[in-house]
Amino acid sequence: MHSSSTPRRHWDGCFAADHRRRSLRISADSPTRLLRCAQRDRCRACGNAIEWYRRCDERSACLHPQELPSANVPEKLRWHVNSGLAHPAGDGSPWCRIAHAAVCPASAGVTADPSGLSGLRRALAVNTRRLIDSGAFTPSASETGPAQTPEACRPARPVVQLLYIRYLAAQPVEEIQCVAQTRHRSRCPQRLLAPGALAGRWTLAPATARQGQLALPSEIMALYDLTHLPYGEQLRWRAQRCSAHAAASAAADLAMAEWEPFDPLLHHTHIYRRLPNRVRHPRRGALPRSQPGRD
Repeated sequence: MHSSSTPRRHWDGCFAADHRRRSLRISADSPTRLLRCAQRDRCRACGNAIEWYRRCDERSACLHPQELPSANVPEKLRWHVNSGLAHPAGDGSPWCRIAHAAVCPASAGVTADPSGLSGLRRALAVNTRRLIDSGAFTPSASETGPAQTPEACRPARPVVQLLYIRYLAAQPVEEIQCVAQTRHRSRCPQRLLAPGALAGRWTLAPATARQGQLALPSEIMALYDLTHLPYGEQLRWRAQRCSAHAAASAAADLAMAEWEPFDPLLHHTHIYRRLPNRVRHPRRGALPRSQPGRD
């Protein structure tokens, strides 16, 4: 008997092996829910390539995509990746990883050091200038500090409080997207704050991250509070999944949750003192700005 299907051949006549397509799956003992251990992205401050990894403490680590000789990197700046998780220490090998913040050309207060990283930082700065000149990258205004104006009071990176922990979001609350994978192997387009879903509320709170920390001069800040929602709903926000994928635990993640632990000293440029849903009305008897004053 002969097979009804004709085997494929290459241009030189040799047989071509047929590889069966396999879908990506997550192992049951995997420490992360990501289909890929490294999530490629670009730095919002300089535009260079970065890789996001999950840490053991459920936080995210932003690493430089290339390995560096361990002799050129100080011991306190060495990272290594094991089983898809990033560890802030060296593994004894002659190569290591480094956090992108240590070599980012847009980082404030970074000076040249004898550790051999100045050449890498200079190369990244040249690449940033090349991206800006070609129009492929535009520095984000939110990284240099938001404009505290009455017309633009809605924060681009709001502070969200859930499970009694404060996080700095990567985008406005209405634009936070689900990170789960759909059946078409693409990222879910649904938003966390979908119509019909339980919403949080904007409130003013002291600008302190944890008990015992000194308050900033602003004293109060606006944050999006979710602590009044049910525990399961707060877990859905923490996992950054929509209502449809919150119960589907078997669905993998195509991106990392973009929550960054909030620190008022490091993220002081993202502190807003006004509620974004409050509209200022002109005072009674005051003239519009477009009209000149009376004599």
